[in-house]
Amino acid sequence: MAKEIKTTAIIGMGALGLLYGQHIADALGKDSVAFILDDDRYQRYQSKTFTINGKKLDLKMQQSSVKETFDLVIVAVKYNSLSDAIKTMKNCVGPDTIIISVLNGISSEKIIAKEYGMEKMLMTVAQGMDAMRDGSDLVYTKKGLLFLGKPDCAEIDSTATENLAAVKNFFDEIQMPYAIEENIMYRMWAKWMLNVGINQTCAVFDTTYQVCTTPGKIMDTFVDAMKEVVELSKFEGINLADSEVDNYINIIKTLAPDGFPSMAQDRKAKRYTEVEMFAGTVKELAAKHGMKVPVNEFLYDEMKKIESKY
Repeated sequence: MAKEIKTTAIIGMGALGLLYGQHIADALGKDSVAFILDDDRYQRYQSKTFTINGKKLDLKMQQSSVKETFDLVIVAVKYNSLSDAIKTMKNCVGPDTIIISVLNGISSEKIIAKEYGMEKMLMTVAQGMDAMRDGSDLVYTKKGLLFLGKPDCAEIDSTATENLAAVKNFFDEIQMPYAIEENIMYRMWAKWMLNVGINQTCAVFDTTYQVCTTPGKIMDTFVDAMKEVVELSKFEGINLADSEVDNYINIIKTLAPDGFPSMAQDRKAKRYTEVEMFAGTVKELAAKHGMKVPVNEFLYDEMKKIESKY
C-alpha cells in the first residue's frame, strides 16, 4: 500500500515554518499540523500571538517530550539551530516518517541523515518566497516554490521513490506550490549560490533587494559572490551554468523591492547569522581546490566584524 501523509510536524517557527504550517492548516485543519517545541519555547510561545500578513494564527503547538510519530517532518530552523532541532524532533520520527529540510545551504540533509538515516530524507530547496518575520509577525507577497528530489543513493532508491510520490500526492492535495527536480543537487547548489550572494550582501551592507539589483558597488558584490560559487561548482562536479547568475538576479527583481533576506533580518535583530554556511563553506571548499574567493573572504570578514559588536 502506497504511503499517505495525514499528519505533519514542523520544527521551527520562523518565516518558513509559519508559512508552510499555516498553508497546511488552512487546507486540512488545525489538527493536521503541529509545531514541535522544547519545553522552554513551548511555555514562552503560549502567550504569544502569531500573525501572517496581519491575520492572527491559531496554531497547534506540542512539547517535544510527547511521543507521537508523524508522517512528515518539516525542518525549518536556521543552520545554527540545526543540532537542537535534531534533538527536538526525536519523538516525532517513526519507521515510516519522511523528513524534508527547507534550510538554506547544501548540507542540512546529510547532517539530519546522520541521526535518522538518508532513507527518510528527500532533498528540498525552498525558492522564490519573500517572507520576513518581525518578532511573531510574518509578512510576505510571494509564497515561492519547493523543489523536491531524491537523494543520490542507489541503495535507497525504491524507498526514496515511494517517499517522493507520497509528498507529491500530499502537496497536490493541499495545493502547495512545488516542482519535482531530477537534478536536485544542481538546484540546491544554484539556490545556495543565490544565498551566498543575496543574503550576505544585504546583511553586510544593511540593504534591500532593490539596492542589490541596482548597478553599483553593492550589486557588483552580490554578483561576484555568486560567480565564485559558479566557479567552485565546477571543481565539485556540479557544473552550474554561468547563466544561473542572471537567472537568479531576475528572480530577486520579482521580490518586494524594500524586502531583505533572513540574514539581513538577523543582523537587524543582532542575532548571529548563517555566515558559516555561506562564505564559511565557500572558503572551506575553495581551500580544498586551491581556489581564490576574495569576495566571499570580504563578506565573511565583514560579517564577523559586525557580529563581534553584538
